[in-house]
Order: sequence, then C-alpha cells, then structure tokens
Amino acid sequence: MKSILLQAAIVCAGLGLSTSLQAADITPLQPQAKVTESPSGWTFTVAPYFWGAGLSGDIAQFGLPEVHIDSSFSDIFQNLDFAFMAAGEARYDRFSVFGDIIYTKLGADGDTRRGILADSVDITSKTFAGLLGVGYSVLEDQSGHLDVVGGVRVWSVDTDISFNGGILDGIERSDSATWVDGMAGVRGNYFFTPEVYLTGWGLIGAGGADVDWDVALALGYKFTDTISAVAGYRALGVNYDNDGFVFDVVEQGPILGIAFHF
Repeated sequence: MKSILLQAAIVCAGLGLSTSLQAADITPLQPQAKVTESPSGWTFTVAPYFWGAGLSGDIAQFGLPEVHIDSSFSDIFQNLDFAFMAAGEARYDRFSVFGDIIYTKLGADGDTRRGILADSVDITSKTFAGLLGVGYSVLEDQSGHLDVVGGVRVWSVDTDISFNGGILDGIERSDSATWVDGMAGVRGNYFFTPEVYLTGWGLIGAGGADVDWDVALALGYKFTDTISAVAGYRALGVNYDNDGFVFDVVEQGPILGIAFHF
C-alpha cells in the first residue's frame, strides 16, 4: 500500500511540475525600427505558448523517501485536467518589464493492490508558477538586441490524496510547498531577415530552491507587425528540498508559441 501511494503521489507531483515549471519569456525581442510604438512610446506583447516537455529527477512528498522518475511528455499529457500558459512584455526604449504565468491541474487515480486499507486512491496536483522581471538592453542595433535581466519567480505546488473504500475510506491528505527564487540572466534576438529571427534566453537563480535555471533557443517568423510565432527547444532544472518536500528535476522538450504585438 505504501509503495502504491508513493508512486501515485510522485507521479502527480511530477506531472504538475513537468507541465508547468516556470517559463521564461518567449516574446520576440524586436528591434525598435521594426516596432510601431504607441503614442506613449511603449510597446506591448502577449504570447500564449505550449511546452511539450518530459521530466526526470528525484521527487519526495508526504514524508516518504525520494524516488527517481523519468516520464515522457505523452505520459504526462494523459493526466492533464487543465493548463494555462502565457507570457507578456512591456517595452520602452532600452527598458523592459516582462512576466509569465502558468497554472496546471492534473489528476490520477488507481486501485490498491489488496483493497484492504482502501479500494482506490485519487490524487490531484495543482501548480502555479509566476515570473516577474525587468531588463535593460546593453546591445542594440537594427538587427536585434541583447538584454540583461533580473527578477523573481514564485512557485506553489499542492498535491491532494483521497482514499476510497476500505479502512481509510473518506480520509484526505495534502502536501504543499511555496517558495520564491531570485533570477538573473540574458535574453535577446537577432533578425536574419525582416521576417525570420533567432531568439533565446538564459536564466539562473536561487532562493527557496538551491538552484533554478532555464535556457532556450527558438526560431521565429514575423507574419505581420502584430503577429509572430516561435518554435524551438527549452531545458529547465530546479532543486528544491525543504522538510521532506523534494523537487530535484530536469525538464526539457520542444516549445511553441504565438505572439501578439500592439
């Protein structure tokens, strides 16, 4: 029974993390000459995105020992109940303010081996990750620019277990963790043509976690002055360990996004 609960808790917690670990901004950083500014001089971008990542690493919850997991994105997708991911940026001259919000809800259930303590176990994992940062362009010309950035990332992960049938029927338990990491790094782009550009970022930090890092590289295409799209690859790692709640994982996979500029 203990083994079943452990595997179920770890899988759901891992699923929440794998689908929604904090996202670096995917909005393309466009050269000033290519952007139509608002009367105030500000430009704005909103970018919903999708990240098809797998997850590997060590996770522990509910006071149970750490277990190594290695899940593909297809395994994770089967347990997804709801997800929302979007990034945004406000830019004025060389200065920028950017953010990212992610929320996911995943669920899994399974029968116990003998059905004595419980007939089945239901698990729900909810994850929120929010990133807010500021940047300054240290390199800028007609082809692109490079920003130095810094900010904070807030994580909140909550996993619930409920027992059905047997001795433990009706009993529910929850394990959760919330922490904040300071982040710093670079993000930028380079236009090969007026339509095709390369964009990417690299962030690293710590705080509640021992280490928190995020890197990506993507190719973008600008359809119009208001719409563009990117496709690339992203890898992210985090090591959080506090009072028996452990997330020590690496997540990686393709990322797709569409950006709206105004």
